Amino acid sequence: MDSAVIQLLVLAGIAVFLILKLRSVLGTRDGYERPPEPMTGPAPQGQAPQRGFEVIEGGEDHDITDHVPASSDAAVALAAMKRAEPSFSVSEFLGGARGAYEMILMGFERGELDDLVPFLSRDVFESFDEVVQLRDREGLKVEANFVGLREIGISSARFDPTSREAEITIRFVGELTQVVYDRDGNAVEGDPNQIKQQRDNWTFARVMGSDNPNWRLVATGD
Repeated sequence: MDSAVIQLLVLAGIAVFLILKLRSVLGTRDGYERPPEPMTGPAPQGQAPQRGFEVIEGGEDHDITDHVPASSDAAVALAAMKRAEPSFSVSEFLGGARGAYEMILMGFERGELDDLVPFLSRDVFESFDEVVQLRDREGLKVEANFVGLREIGISSARFDPTSREAEITIRFVGELTQVVYDRDGNAVEGDPNQIKQQRDNWTFARVMGSDNPNWRLVATGD
């Protein structure tokens, strides 16, 4: 068999393996052709003006019900988090999650994980690092750019009153461009003019009332 054909088959096999591995670490990714164009309106990283938070005894807490249905399990858990840490704001948390998503996703795509250590659990860091090392061994380089965040919302929330540990799962639909190059600089996957949608459900955890303000990414999925 011709050596060029063998090389092509090897690269195709590596690409399929990496796609399967990425899906196990991150979420699903759907591509659609659309030339990049200037974003209008607020920048995707921006945050809408937040409502003033005021707790009314016996009344509805809009900082919670603006994001999850009233009396849902998530609403009950979020209310318990606020009782454990009165300064906690759901709207501010989502604003921070928006920025964390772009930072973590782009750090992973570019293989720059060192700065992400304070924001990742050990299991998530090791999963990310395994994929990055695999790409390095195969001589693959990823060039990615974050275009914007199409959707963000709370999927679920949980609070353990004994340990005071809170977990909030966020659904993200991000948009990015990505191209994978081999060691010779040839594009083997992706297109810089193709914007792909990245769907993720990420779970962040933190002990409420602790001195450490950072929420850590403890689980990923689609």
